[in-house]
Amino acid sequence: MPKLKVLFLCTGNSCRSQMAEGWARHLKSDVIEADSAGIEKHGMNPHAIKVMAEAGVDITGQHSKTVAELGSVEFDYVVTVCGHANEHCPLFPGKAKVVHVGFADPPKLSAGLPEGEEKLAIYRRVRDQIRKFVETLPESLDTI
Repeated sequence: MPKLKVLFLCTGNSCRSQMAEGWARHLKSDVIEADSAGIEKHGMNPHAIKVMAEAGVDITGQHSKTVAELGSVEFDYVVTVCGHANEHCPLFPGKAKVVHVGFADPPKLSAGLPEGEEKLAIYRRVRDQIRKFVETLPESLDTI
């Protein structure tokens, strides 16, 4: 059975969509071919890399990219993980079903906090929420 092609989309492809791609690759690579992109490209968030590594998932091989950089890949599902991406989601060729599952924005929530555990705790909380969602895939995609 062919794997489902799933794109996780957010504004800058630096944090939430990268975590979702990492979890999908780590937990669901037998049934999902995961990718991520952004409406814009903001680079990889070092805090996202750190908290994913703490959970045993290395996302350093992933890179921040825009939807345009994906070319003509036909996805089965596009999962928007932030409100901005959901509101500005581009049209995708083929049969892609767009679903929205929003997660809080760790950089926004932690803005103004000093570097350290308090800031990382926010990233960890969102990381764990994203993991719980990815664990429900692919079955939950048809019920969203």
